[in-house]
Amino acid sequence: MRAAKVLVLVSFITAGCGDEGDAGSSPRGGFGGPPLVVIHQATVRSIADVVEAVGTTEANESVTITAKVTDSIRHIRFEDGGFVRKGDVLVELTNEEQTALLQEAEAGMHDAQTQYDRLKNLLDQQSIPVSDVDEARARLSGARARYQAIIARLDDRLIRAPFTGVLGFREVSAGTLITPGTPITTLDDISVIKLDFALPEVHLGVVHPGLSLTAESAAFPDRSFDAAVRTVGSRVNPVTRAVPVRAHIDNADALLRPGMLMTVRLTTASRDALMVPETALLQRGMETFVYTVTDGRATMTMIALGIRRDGWAEARSGLAAGQKVVAEGIMKVRDGGPVRRAEPVGTSPGEAAPATGSG
Repeated sequence: MRAAKVLVLVSFITAGCGDEGDAGSSPRGGFGGPPLVVIHQATVRSIADVVEAVGTTEANESVTITAKVTDSIRHIRFEDGGFVRKGDVLVELTNEEQTALLQEAEAGMHDAQTQYDRLKNLLDQQSIPVSDVDEARARLSGARARYQAIIARLDDRLIRAPFTGVLGFREVSAGTLITPGTPITTLDDISVIKLDFALPEVHLGVVHPGLSLTAESAAFPDRSFDAAVRTVGSRVNPVTRAVPVRAHIDNADALLRPGMLMTVRLTTASRDALMVPETALLQRGMETFVYTVTDGRATMTMIALGIRRDGWAEARSGLAAGQKVVAEGIMKVRDGGPVRRAEPVGTSPGEAAPATGSG
């Protein structure tokens, strides 16, 4: 009895498998029919050749403020990070001795002027020789020179901003004895930012002053900065085979600071290229293939691959504009085998267009 039940069960399973096999070979479709694939056309698109690099920002002008003489600080007239204009006094040094010397030199200059005027009047009356007037004129010139020299020494004790910009941190305090070379603070002109980067020498023929580019910073992920190439280096680095390039960025809103890392995208040229979806590519070793579709059958076709951008890949050779290729489902396709189109022919990886011809 048990053997009879087993025999009936085996017969039922065999019959069921046979039904599935018939369904798979039926024209209605099943597991044994032609694979379903998404088909797109090879399309001519306008693309730009973009060169990317990484650059570092620098201030338009940058200097470390120091003193010219050795003396103590009397008064500090700036705050950390303050904005100053050219000529603003930042630090006053002690100047009592120079002030006294200036008063003495001023008195001596006035006395020499008075003596010269008196002798000149006597010369007009022919009461004295000309040599006396010449000696008085020489004394007056010497007195004026001493006066101007002391004014210059006093001015050296007023440390001024050499250009308009933003100050850094204060490094000294009132009463500090400083010498020439002692850092007081830094000053940066950031109205224009210099962006220095390097490009491979193969791009030397297309990079020139005035070429536009865009730069991005991780500090401002939602913003790009427009710039223009200002200078191309005169030498190529023999080790890296790269040429230095400097661009200028208008920084009127003062967002960028010196020392930032920025990504540079430089468009060298625009051209038309035959493009296919990247999902259509089949890589075998160093060779690239796509499945072209003609009269419902797929043919493996080798192409010369160009650039890839935004989900598209350039086919430099091997395809013609408008030719249909399998964009999705290529792993189920066999060379010379039939395929069925899952959706109409499209012009972009995620966008369908009306079909042309049979798929």
